[in-house]
Amino acid sequence: MSNFFTDNPDLMFTLKNLEMKEIVALRENDYKQAEEFDYAPENYEDAMDNYKRVLKEIGEITGERIAPRSRQVDEEGPYFKDGVVKYHPLTDKNLKDLKDAGVMGVMLPRRYGGLNFPTTIYTMMTEMVARADASLQNLIGLQDIAETICEFGSEEQRQKYLPRFASGEADGSMDLTEPDSGSDLQSVRLKATQGPDGKWYLNGMKRFITNGCSKIHLVLARSKEGTVDGRGLSMFICEACPELKVRRIEHKLGIHGVPTAELQYNNVPAELCGQERRGLTKYVMSLMNGARVAISGQALGIAEAAYREARKYASERVQFKQSIDQFPAIYDMLAKMKIKVTAARTLLYETTKMVDLRYSYIALDERSEKAKYYTKVAAALTPMCKALSTEIANQVAYDCIQIHGGTGYMHDFDAERYYRDARITNIYEGTTQLQVVAAIGGIMQRVLDPMITELLGMSCEGLDCRLLKMVGEMFEKQKEAVQFVADKKDSAYHDLRARNLVENETIVVVSLLMLRDAKKDPKRVPLAERYILDAVHDFDRNYQIVMSGDLSTIDRHRDVIDY
Repeated sequence: MSNFFTDNPDLMFTLKNLEMKEIVALRENDYKQAEEFDYAPENYEDAMDNYKRVLKEIGEITGERIAPRSRQVDEEGPYFKDGVVKYHPLTDKNLKDLKDAGVMGVMLPRRYGGLNFPTTIYTMMTEMVARADASLQNLIGLQDIAETICEFGSEEQRQKYLPRFASGEADGSMDLTEPDSGSDLQSVRLKATQGPDGKWYLNGMKRFITNGCSKIHLVLARSKEGTVDGRGLSMFICEACPELKVRRIEHKLGIHGVPTAELQYNNVPAELCGQERRGLTKYVMSLMNGARVAISGQALGIAEAAYREARKYASERVQFKQSIDQFPAIYDMLAKMKIKVTAARTLLYETTKMVDLRYSYIALDERSEKAKYYTKVAAALTPMCKALSTEIANQVAYDCIQIHGGTGYMHDFDAERYYRDARITNIYEGTTQLQVVAAIGGIMQRVLDPMITELLGMSCEGLDCRLLKMVGEMFEKQKEAVQFVADKKDSAYHDLRARNLVENETIVVVSLLMLRDAKKDPKRVPLAERYILDAVHDFDRNYQIVMSGDLSTIDRHRDVIDY
């Protein structure tokens, strides 16, 4: 018997130590919702008990039912014929299990049939689902579409669509990418035109659309004739209909259980979501916070699965009369894998807390100082989190195969599936390179300084004070490096060194979060110590590269490419 929540001490530690009182009180309207809904929590302890109960239930479903089905789903995948897509029968069973558990609209308000859970708890669910079957996470991870309608749609649209999401009757897709636009969403060309009757109609193509066979589509389209940038784009809602055709589904390296479709819009009737011309500049940017943490959760789930598979195999594989996990080269790899997974989880759930606070304060008053502050913090942390989690997932999956040796390259073991599934995570919803672009503005503006300064103020009781001092020194060097780049006033140098600065900001933040958690549990002290001692070398390398100030490196990079 396997429960993907109770068998994961780090995930249970995270839930226990989240310090979510402010988030839950805001989300529950200071627990006044209990007066209207008999299943709403009456206090913080009641809410946390409810979260834990649901997480245990999802842990059982993922461990006992979804995980055993995952290999067959990966091998056979969905079915496509004559424009019709059908999920694998085991995917249908997985979705029914989750639907029966009542978690298909987990973040939606109760008045629309949801559970009103925070993003943080929802992300824990998606992490466990991804550990069991990464492709299934794509299907339940698209609940962000319903959240977007909830936040920006009209009340009529909320009443029309959200109960269907919450019940599991409807699923969704986020139709952004086009054949020629890729990540350059400003160049989206799919047209939205308004007929004489005042209704909107969509015409054009979309590509690489996850779950493009869905019942409800959230579509980015150009509604302003003559525009060529993001200011001419609006967000629309449309439903599956004969005018919306699935032209094909992609044959992919991994994530085989979910169909990725190419769509053709032939005068598809649609509804404007929110205000016209705010589709990219406001709504997609907001949607990205949820999308980034969703993929971070997916990557973390894959990394957790790969680490466990590697550890299990190493403990059972005997070479030279002993299990290979006794060899220093192997247990050193396993230790590094464990530290990376723990670091990614630490940053992910600190990030989801900030996303939850942003959402809650915006719901109260988007002009308030707290709403503005948490919006900036979330905008900085979510790309840092996605970059870290997805790169770590690829590293851990790579090492999982290495520990398996030749057997890891074979379909007989899950190691190769984790490797294939991990590879897309640092590509879709914005490549790692684009996460750097998204994060660097907040880093140059020092948005995270209040959070970092507060964490640096922790006592070193129960810790090696040397570690906290090392992180403090890294923080001072990081501020120096940021100022150095700013003073250069050279956009090419700024862009070239952005990744070094983002990586170092991430190292500082994660180091402090690891130390904070180590104070709560002495067993975590070696994890924090090993992370910091390993990371300081990467930090110093990045710091020296930035501080070299050698502008000629830009030309040398081009010379290397042109050789």
